[in-house]
Amino acid sequence: MLNDLDLSGLWSLSTASGDHSCEIAIPGDVHSALHAAGIIPDPYAGRNEDVVQWVAHEDWVLTRIFSLDHVEGSWYLDVDNLDTVAVVFINDIPVLSADNCFRRYRPDISAALQPGENAIRIVIHSAIKAGAERQARQPFYIPYHPGNSPIANGNMLRKPQCHFGWDWNIAIAPLGLYGRIAVCKLDPARIEHVEVSQLHHANGRVDVTVKATLFASEPAVVPVHFELEGERVRLDCGINAAETVITHVFEVENPRLWWPAGSGEQALYDLKVSVPGAFVQKRIGLRIVELVTDADEAGSRFALKVNGREIFCRGANWIPADALYSRSDAAKAEDLLQSAREANMNMIRVWGGGFYEADWFYALCDRLGLMVWQDFMFACNLYPCSEDFLENVAAEVDYQVRRLQSHPSIALWCGDNELVGALTWFEESRNNRDRYLVAYDRLNRVIEQGVKRAFPQAIWWPSSPASGYLDYGDAWHADGSGDMHYWSVWHENKSFDNYRTVRPRFCSEFGFQSYTSLPVIESFAEANDMNIASPVMELHQKNAGGNERIAGTMFRYFRFPKDFANFVYLSQIQQGLAIKTAVDYWRSLKPHCMGTLYWQLNDTWPVASWSSLDYGGRWKAMHYMARRFFQPVTVAAIPNEDGVTLDFSMVNDGLEPVDVEVDIFALTLQGKRICLKAAKGKCPPDRAQGIASIALSDLPQACLVGWNFTAANGMSGEGHYAPVPYKALELQPSGLSLKSRVLENGTVELTIAATGLALFVMIESRTPGRYSDNAFDLAADESRTIIFSPQAPVSEAGLPQFTLYDLQSCQALG
Repeated sequence: MLNDLDLSGLWSLSTASGDHSCEIAIPGDVHSALHAAGIIPDPYAGRNEDVVQWVAHEDWVLTRIFSLDHVEGSWYLDVDNLDTVAVVFINDIPVLSADNCFRRYRPDISAALQPGENAIRIVIHSAIKAGAERQARQPFYIPYHPGNSPIANGNMLRKPQCHFGWDWNIAIAPLGLYGRIAVCKLDPARIEHVEVSQLHHANGRVDVTVKATLFASEPAVVPVHFELEGERVRLDCGINAAETVITHVFEVENPRLWWPAGSGEQALYDLKVSVPGAFVQKRIGLRIVELVTDADEAGSRFALKVNGREIFCRGANWIPADALYSRSDAAKAEDLLQSAREANMNMIRVWGGGFYEADWFYALCDRLGLMVWQDFMFACNLYPCSEDFLENVAAEVDYQVRRLQSHPSIALWCGDNELVGALTWFEESRNNRDRYLVAYDRLNRVIEQGVKRAFPQAIWWPSSPASGYLDYGDAWHADGSGDMHYWSVWHENKSFDNYRTVRPRFCSEFGFQSYTSLPVIESFAEANDMNIASPVMELHQKNAGGNERIAGTMFRYFRFPKDFANFVYLSQIQQGLAIKTAVDYWRSLKPHCMGTLYWQLNDTWPVASWSSLDYGGRWKAMHYMARRFFQPVTVAAIPNEDGVTLDFSMVNDGLEPVDVEVDIFALTLQGKRICLKAAKGKCPPDRAQGIASIALSDLPQACLVGWNFTAANGMSGEGHYAPVPYKALELQPSGLSLKSRVLENGTVELTIAATGLALFVMIESRTPGRYSDNAFDLAADESRTIIFSPQAPVSEAGLPQFTLYDLQSCQALG
């Protein structure tokens, strides 16, 4: 915008009673401002979550002064991401009553302004009080999930649901203003929306229709410029008071198509629409996305097709980058998304209990080639179906879809997360299913109709998980159709092998917990807290029974680790093994299964969780494993159902057939290799296919199966399979050693060597950074060179200290 006065910057903050006054940076959140002013301690440290609960019970007032030389004409306030129930005053005149964090508000403020100084005041009401008041007004009780949300009634408000807590999030109900706030003049019009649709012709030409919605306070003639990749068109348009839609079609004769990562180029075109005093600039991609749901013998397929080619979706679920807005920024999100791309992912799912992310977030996904499964922001609760609530939702959907629809990365729009399942979770909905099912259907239809009205080309999916359109079955256990959330291994305490008992068409959620890495734990806990049963560690575990399940799983598979640091390490190894078991098998089913999105990519604060990236962006063991098990060409070892044979499957997500060679060997507990079989195969494009099998009875006693492979396209990998639980192995000392030296560019070269068998070798340092490889195996007398890239270059004098872990030393005393 050219004709505006940006009101971001420092404001004054206090409670409604005038207590606890300090400055707040806008955009920003109240908790971060109070912490910066020393009024509250760091909410993430120790047990401070309990200490700061009072903040969310207060109403908060934000104020500042701004000046205008003149106030003639038509003026409006432009504000979005106002969290959540708030009234805005200018010169003590109310100009906006807001109650949706996911909407953009543009109220007329002309009558409230005066020449010279003006005072703006925003009163943000306690979400806890507002939720309770709205629950009391409902014609019948609307249940919420207390296991996720210890702060009640968050489902009454259009606000991130995880703000009220989740089984991985701190429960402090933050509030603030996270987006734009500006005083703007209509001179003569503003651009309300710029929307793009595409028509792809058989000869390759693409018609790009650009639709600009203008808003004016009175009729006018306005020059409108449309520009696409250097082609500029001027249209002189008569516009009415209120909204006018202006459309122009560009013909692109030889388009460069946008493809997901690993499938082609992420081609982007610059688009600009401008009127006097205002412009909107976007980067768009040209592509066709389809959802294949054809019926087959198993049920019906669920596969995304981009530009005519089916794409196997490899990825993870995204939650907000931080529990507090002020601690997040574009650089932090880019680091997390870049880590997803570097782990060979091509899709993330923006989960429905957080935010519709900022435009720059989706622009990053466009550039990185990360397809986005976009949930609407409803999760794990039931919701009102009153007229005012549904009208609010309809406005939210319309704004968000029109705002985001031009991003080529957004492949699918999904109505909610687990609301169908939630119908069975509460006594009220079990006892009166019809009432709550009708309420859910009304909400879901409002969302669906809003999507189709705002963006007819959108791919719509009603809920996640869902077996199909208007199918209210159990998509947590039924695997024949639609997308599946498979949680039996974690929540039902099934074995890792249980992942191989289901054959999902697309698994959009599955996960296993680990502890956050030791350097992160040290950021919030003291030395005497380093015990999984300590009050601090229990407060930083939000899933009921989570600590017991992590420990119980270790008893099932491993000898118990010797100390807390090794307990943390082993929790990450078993997490990676769980997810690898699922992904290897489900990828081997391709094209029956066409997607695996594990829960979850990132953390909102330092906590035990299902994430593969620590809070702050460090890679856990699982993320290094994910880079290998998501490799576009790989070889997976799958035991058959009766455990008699071990079958090796080639997986090829590429466009071309690929030749693969695999060497299979027995690996003794002393780390020696004994050749068992060598095999060659050609894997067709976009397929999985067997390459070899071995009878486990042929394996020498007390040995593992090991393998390595190379593919003609340069990809390679290795792995091992334990035919018995690791705790049954009498592992011998691994004799790990490490040498390090600083390279000229400030990275560190590490040489790790072993004299015996070293399984799951993990390197760790308190210095933040990334390793070229980690959580790998070494046989006897092998070594590996690893490059450590710290966040900031280091010198020889500042050489980090490194700790080595492996399975044998993890569980050995002395």
